[in-house]
Amino acid sequence: MTALVYALGVLIFVIGVAVSIALHECGHMIPARRFGVKVTQFFVGFGNTVWSFRRGETEYGLKAIPLGGYVKLVGMLPPGKGEDPHELRSTSTGLFSQLAADARDAEREHIGPEDEGRLFYTRPWWQKVIVMAGGPIVNLAIAFVLFATVFMGFGAYEPTTTVNTVSACAIPDTEAGRSCTSADPETPAKKAGLQPGDVITTFDGDPVADWDELSAHIRANGSGEATIGYERDGQARTVDIETTVLARADLDDPDKTVEVGFLGVSPTTEQERQGLGYVFGVMGDSVVGTVHAIIDLPQRMVGVVKAAVGGEREDDGPVSVVGAGRVAGELVTYDDPSWGDRAVRLMTLLASVNLFLGMFNFVPLLPLDGGHIAGALYEAVRRGFARLFRRPDPGYVDVAKMLPVAYAVGAVLMIMSVILIYADIVNPVSIS
Repeated sequence: MTALVYALGVLIFVIGVAVSIALHECGHMIPARRFGVKVTQFFVGFGNTVWSFRRGETEYGLKAIPLGGYVKLVGMLPPGKGEDPHELRSTSTGLFSQLAADARDAEREHIGPEDEGRLFYTRPWWQKVIVMAGGPIVNLAIAFVLFATVFMGFGAYEPTTTVNTVSACAIPDTEAGRSCTSADPETPAKKAGLQPGDVITTFDGDPVADWDELSAHIRANGSGEATIGYERDGQARTVDIETTVLARADLDDPDKTVEVGFLGVSPTTEQERQGLGYVFGVMGDSVVGTVHAIIDLPQRMVGVVKAAVGGEREDDGPVSVVGAGRVAGELVTYDDPSWGDRAVRLMTLLASVNLFLGMFNFVPLLPLDGGHIAGALYEAVRRGFARLFRRPDPGYVDVAKMLPVAYAVGAVLMIMSVILIYADIVNPVSIS
């Protein structure tokens, strides 16, 4: 049964990723068509065609390698300076210039007279931005819908003022995980006789509605005395305690520690449905975290390379679609969760994947969508300055000149993908 559930989790995740890719490409195709651009292909995956059909002027289908997708917009590359857009130009001086010329020639071979006026590069800059931003925006929208479904429909696990565990000894966060020794002092909660199941209601006379309020009171109390009000078995009680000072993680910067008051209890968690504001908060925090993850990606890849040759794999490091699939399988089997929890875990994972894909595609480098967006914005600025200073129109931005960068970035992404897939096979990340 466990193996079947594992396989089902992987299958649902793979289908979810494929649907996300297809919707991403719809985010490009739909506005492109609305702006009159000809779209000849819509594919999920790369490599050899597995299945396809044609509807109108567009071919739809699946490719063999499920690592992305694409739509073919006719006329992505403008003609070079001084070139006739209707003629092929097969010779040029310089390696990079020849590369750009060859790319233009290859594209023009598929452009007929009937396509005039339907070429992508002739669209206004703002239409180009909408078309290229449409894909990653769809990914962000998918992430938002999934997060909203999870937190507003099922709920989020929030800490309460009900005691879950009482620590036997006071151990700094920097030494968390080790066992108590005779040299470690007993926690104030243990001395006071607090027990799991006690519901803390007041701290030194002040009512506490949630764990955050209680934690703030404890941390601010230092090594002072206080009276805790709590309920046990339906009966209200009080106890005098003296919190101790301990090195704990800074709430604003978890990488730092600060000396704060410590009681020695951990909270139970309950699943509570949240409002729209909570979803926006989660999205905002996730976007910030994703941006940091993208910035740190080159550095984190060093750890992946080491793991691929026998080193230790970081639990929070980057993974490929293979690794994410394995995580999906573990999420639906770890701790034998309910079917509702399985659905929540898979939706949260898919939301995180879509959030990363959306933000990563905004990186302003070709061949990513952000590279095309940057080119369109540069075109707008350049033409705007020309009009402002009454200079001749500088024309369209020649994206073909950036093809060497696109090929280099594409090669780096391909190498990273291969390394990640290999590491996920020989030394996978495990949530357990």
